[in-house]
Amino acid sequence: MTRATLLENGLVVDGTGAGGWIGDVLLVGDRIAAVGKDLRHQLPEGLRLQEVSCVDCSGLAITPGFIDVHTHDDAIVLKHPDMLPKVSQGITTVITGNCGISLAPFVVKKPEPPLNLLGADSFRFDSVESYERALAAAQPAVNVAVLIGHTTLRFACVGDLTRPASASELDAMCALLTHCMEGGASGLSSGLFYEEAFAAPAEEVVRLAQVVSRFGGVYSTHLRSEMQAIIEALHEAGDTAFRAGVPLIISHHKCAGPANWGRTQETLPLIESLASRQPVAMDVYPYVAGSTVLREDLVDGVIDVLVSWSTPHPEMTGRTLASIAAEWGVDQKTVCRRLQPGGACYFQMHEDDVKRVIAHPLTMIGSDGLPHDQHPHPRLWGAFPRVLARYWREQQLFSLETAIYKMTGLSARNFRLHQRGQLQVNWHADVVVLDPARVRDVATYEEPIALSEGIEKVFVNGALAYSADAGDTGEARLQARAGRLLKRHAPQALGEPVR
Repeated sequence: MTRATLLENGLVVDGTGAGGWIGDVLLVGDRIAAVGKDLRHQLPEGLRLQEVSCVDCSGLAITPGFIDVHTHDDAIVLKHPDMLPKVSQGITTVITGNCGISLAPFVVKKPEPPLNLLGADSFRFDSVESYERALAAAQPAVNVAVLIGHTTLRFACVGDLTRPASASELDAMCALLTHCMEGGASGLSSGLFYEEAFAAPAEEVVRLAQVVSRFGGVYSTHLRSEMQAIIEALHEAGDTAFRAGVPLIISHHKCAGPANWGRTQETLPLIESLASRQPVAMDVYPYVAGSTVLREDLVDGVIDVLVSWSTPHPEMTGRTLASIAAEWGVDQKTVCRRLQPGGACYFQMHEDDVKRVIAHPLTMIGSDGLPHDQHPHPRLWGAFPRVLARYWREQQLFSLETAIYKMTGLSARNFRLHQRGQLQVNWHADVVVLDPARVRDVATYEEPIALSEGIEKVFVNGALAYSADAGDTGEARLQARAGRLLKRHAPQALGEPVR
C-alpha cells in the first residue's frame, strides 16, 4: 500500500516567500499530492481516509525541507547515515564538496590538509558513480547533491601544489571534471584560501568552470581572501564565473578579522553590482566564529581560538589557544604549531556584519559544520533553528516566510534542485513541521552536541525521517532513511566535451 500522510491545520509556509496561510499538505508516496484546505474531504481517487496517517499541525508551521547549501558531509552520510545532526534541524538535503574539497574523484589512504576535514579514511572514490553506489548502499536519511572540489582535482592531477597546474595537468583536471559532471555532479567548488589551491591562478579556475558551464552547473567559491584583500577576491570570483558563463555562489560570506569588521558595507554593494551582470548568490552561517583546520596565519593573539581537535594533543580539545599558551608558557602561534594537525573555531567576525549578510536578499543559509571534529562548532547541530530563533523571532530581521525561503526555495533555485524547496503539488515530499514559538538552537561552543528544539517532524521523500515525539524512551526518535543522490537537472551537455 502506498504511504500517505496528511498534515492538517498548520501554517503553510510554502518556500516561495509568499505569506503563510492555515491549511493542509497531503503526502502520497514520495510526492506532495495536494496543498489546500480541508483535504481529508478531498482525497485523491482510490485513497481512503483510513489509509492515511493524519497529523494535527494546529499551532505549528508546515514548510519545505531545509536545504543546507554549505556542508562537508561527503563522508559522514556514509559513516553515520542516520544524519541526526542534520535531520533534527529540519534539513532534508545537503550540498557536499564545498570549499574545493570533495571525496571524488580522488583515492588516497591518508589525506593531507585540508582534505582531512572530510575524515582520515574517506578518500576511496574515483568517480561520482562510485560515490553514488556507496551512497545507495548506505541509504542516508537526507538527500545529497555533490560539488566537485578544485583542490581535490589538484591533488589528483598536479604534481606540485605550490605552483599552477601545467597544461597537461590542467587537461587532466578538466577530463576528470567532465567525467564527474557526466555522472551528475552539480558543479565545481574552489577553496583558493587554502595553501594547496592558493597557487592556482584565476585562469586555471576559469578553465575548469568552463567545463561546468557546458553542463549547466554552478561554481561555488571559498574566496581567496576574506580578510584585507576581500574586495580583490570578490572581483576575481565574479570575473571567473562571468568569463566561464556559470552562476557564482560565494561561500560563507564574511569579513574576517577585527581590522575588517564593518566592511560588509563595502562588500555587499559590490556583490549587488556583480549580480547586475551575472547570476550571483551567497550563503552564510549564523555565528561570529568560523571553523577550519589549525592555521598559524589565523592566530593573531586578539581573537579567541577554540580547539576542535588535535592529533598530537587530543586532551586539549575544547580549550582555547590562550589558555593552553598560558599553561605551556609559550605564545599562541607556538601552541598552534604543536597542536597540528588539528582544527579550531576562530571568533573572527562581528555580529553587525553577520546580521547584514544574513538579511541580504541574495543570501541562503548553510551550516558549514565539520562532522568529524571531536568538539565541533555548534553550527553542526544548530544553524537552521538559530536563524529562526535569533534572527527571525528575536531580532525580526525578516519575516518567517523570508527565513524559510532562504533555507528552501532560494537554495533549490540557485543549486538547480529539481522540484524541491517548495510545497507544490507533484514536487518531492521533503517537508518539515515545526513550532514557530519554540524552535531554537541548543548547541553551544561549550556543549556543541545538542538537539535543537521545536523541530517536530521531518519527512524526506515522503518518509518520516525524524520525530521529536518522545514516546516511551523520552528521546527524539530517528525514523526511516529515504535520502538519495540528487543529480544535476540542467541539460546533460551544452557543448562539446572537454578533451
